[in-house]
Amino acid sequence: MTDPLSTFPIWVVAIDYALGVVMWTLIGRVAMNLFLPVDSDWFFMKAFVKLTNPILRVFKPVTPGFLIEPLVPLFVAWFFFMVRFYLMPWLLGYSVMGMLSFPLEGDIAYVIYDLLNKQ
Repeated sequence: MTDPLSTFPIWVVAIDYALGVVMWTLIGRVAMNLFLPVDSDWFFMKAFVKLTNPILRVFKPVTPGFLIEPLVPLFVAWFFFMVRFYLMPWLLGYSVMGMLSFPLEGDIAYVIYDLLNKQ
């Protein structure tokens, strides 16, 4: 695997990591909401709700009213994915970044691959 810093400037990697963490946190909230209510007393659910509620408030004006409440974080996560997959490469002048080219997911895939091949 190529190092993201050798391919992209550090500010691109930092922005991608930040957007990726927000996106995956929103997806995690949706996944936990399958098993727990939003007002659960479990620490991790409280943390996910506390971290994602400000983001959901910002996107409230563009969130359709017909969405059921548990799916709203997934809708907002889609915006972050679209920025990472389409807007970032376009702004940087890349035509296509390719599969697993997101620095965050690429690094995670590399760690998993490395762990599985140490056996």
